Amino acid sequence: MAKNISEKIDTLRAQIRYHDRKYYVENMPEITDFAYDLLMKELEKYEKTSPHLITPDSPTQRVSGEPIPGFKSIEHRIPMLSIENTYSEQELREYDTRIRRMLKCEDPIEYVAELKIDGVAVTLWYQNGIFTQGATRGDGLRGDNITANLRTIKDIPLRFSCADNHAPPLLEIRGEIYLPNSDFQRLNQLREEEGKVRFANPRNAAAGSLKLLDPSMTAKRPLRLFAYAVGYYEGKTLVNHANCLKTIKEFGLPVNPHYQICRNMDEVVLYCNGWELKRDQLDYEVDGIVVKVNSLELQKELGATSKAPRWIVSYKYCPEEAVTKIESIRVQVGKTGTLTPVAKLQSVVLSGTTVSRATLHNFDEIERKDIRIGDVVVVQKAGEIIPQVVRVVQGNRTGEEKPCIPPVTCPACNDTVVKEDVYLRCYNPFCPAQVKRKIEYFASRKAMDIEGLGPALIEQLVDKNLIEDYADIYSLQLDDLASLDRVGEKSAQNLLNAIEKSKKRDLCNLICALGIMHVGSHAAEILAKRFNTLEKLTSATVEELEGIHAIGTIMARSIIAFFSNSQTKEIIGKLQTAGVNRKALDIDESAASPIKGKTFVLTGVLNKYSRKEVEGLIKRKGGKVTSSVSSKTDYLIVGDTPGSKLEKAKELGIAILGEGEFEKLL
Repeated sequence: MAKNISEKIDTLRAQIRYHDRKYYVENMPEITDFAYDLLMKELEKYEKTSPHLITPDSPTQRVSGEPIPGFKSIEHRIPMLSIENTYSEQELREYDTRIRRMLKCEDPIEYVAELKIDGVAVTLWYQNGIFTQGATRGDGLRGDNITANLRTIKDIPLRFSCADNHAPPLLEIRGEIYLPNSDFQRLNQLREEEGKVRFANPRNAAAGSLKLLDPSMTAKRPLRLFAYAVGYYEGKTLVNHANCLKTIKEFGLPVNPHYQICRNMDEVVLYCNGWELKRDQLDYEVDGIVVKVNSLELQKELGATSKAPRWIVSYKYCPEEAVTKIESIRVQVGKTGTLTPVAKLQSVVLSGTTVSRATLHNFDEIERKDIRIGDVVVVQKAGEIIPQVVRVVQGNRTGEEKPCIPPVTCPACNDTVVKEDVYLRCYNPFCPAQVKRKIEYFASRKAMDIEGLGPALIEQLVDKNLIEDYADIYSLQLDDLASLDRVGEKSAQNLLNAIEKSKKRDLCNLICALGIMHVGSHAAEILAKRFNTLEKLTSATVEELEGIHAIGTIMARSIIAFFSNSQTKEIIGKLQTAGVNRKALDIDESAASPIKGKTFVLTGVLNKYSRKEVEGLIKRKGGKVTSSVSSKTDYLIVGDTPGSKLEKAKELGIAILGEGEFEKLL
């Protein structure tokens, strides 16, 4: 019996160490936080019953993680320890009872409850109000010096916003670096355009961005910060945690606005239950609630174990999973030729939406998870966004399941595929699947914004040889469209009107729409502003392109190669003949413009304008458009059926404009 327990403990320790490395070092977790916590709890249970088997190197005796090679290591003055996790109201109340017993206190304990942001923990050091150093959590005792990367994050002030004489001589602030969901989706879309591997979830994207050795690359990632605690400090009197949060905010660092002082555990439970449903309305990932004893004096009295402080506990929301069956696996071909296997599932409800498809990422992933057609599987939304298969329910196998064999030829054109890293890719430029995806991208909202030209219609246009590339869109006639299935004369005319309207789009839209490898919407705006006309861009040299901030060597060479291609020259010639605008639209640099220098956010459905049109109008007047509401937002433009952005804008006192009011501002 003792031998069996010893072997079980050794096995659990090995599993936990493996997953520690996958999560903290390689940034490629294979199991959910919930599953990891279950492993740890099981190990803790065995060690509790057999304390003589506890060793100093057990995962229960130290904090997980390792500093990443490539950065200098920094020792934390106060260890950045783990947090004990709970998963039920009963466990929260047991924690409260244990704390009051330790403090010999019969009165209720005052707590502060905060949203647990799913990001990357960092520490920031300020000397006399000036940012001097920042590091990752690492193994809790030592972390990686990522000061240069942290300096690129605009949420982190390089100098406190208070007067210098109010700044303490030395102050450590701890916080969470995260990536908003909307920015995460755009980042993945951009990576897909560039032929790069998509990030699995926002947390992985944030962690990967902080690991980049080139700070200029980190600067391109829209990383954000929520500061949540004061660590080491000198020359400052702090009474409780709520006071710390107020002080941090006064110094100019963002603090999540949704924290709450709770007079007792009953109020903590209400807070936790309330946010379980509301968290989906936020533009960032929240995987639980952090509960802290408010009094710093009581925190000091409670102290810490070797692994975690006793004055803090986490209430984790169990990730929503669903069990379903893989009916088939088909391979999609993207506009850059990447082959992606996608599972067709028996429909199942997950996180409030019906899921019938899930990405399998690549064929190496299918082999690693041993996924087969006909398998019963567990699905989950990665980062609450992308449905993916988590694992196979092995016990439900009947023996009739079929393995998924990686294709050796492209399913769309039968051309031989090439394996690059973990992806298969088709390099046939005339592959019909790639042609269709390129046309879809050309007509998309962020490109030429041709309303009504969707995937189903594009399928018919290409399959019936009515168009061969996106330039052929402008040669379509009413009779061509009327001959298609489910296209009436009125809808055909509406589409022709939308195509005609797209000819007047800005140069940045056209550059983006061309689908140049490594060039997304942001790079397209930079290129349009620098060259003003498509003709000047097509004749640019590598040296000219490399000299532009944010246009690196790889992108520069990709642009040169694209415009040197004979097929590209033919397509651009057709666009010119069709009368498509190839010049940057004028930007109003007037100092009197009420829009110049202002930041706008849009929500809801507008009646007179598309979102792209509004964004173009704002940018031409010298303004800026962002995706999420913050204290830095100047105006929120509201259409019909607005989302949660409206409530947040009201909370922050941001000016709210209807369409008519926006027109007056113009």
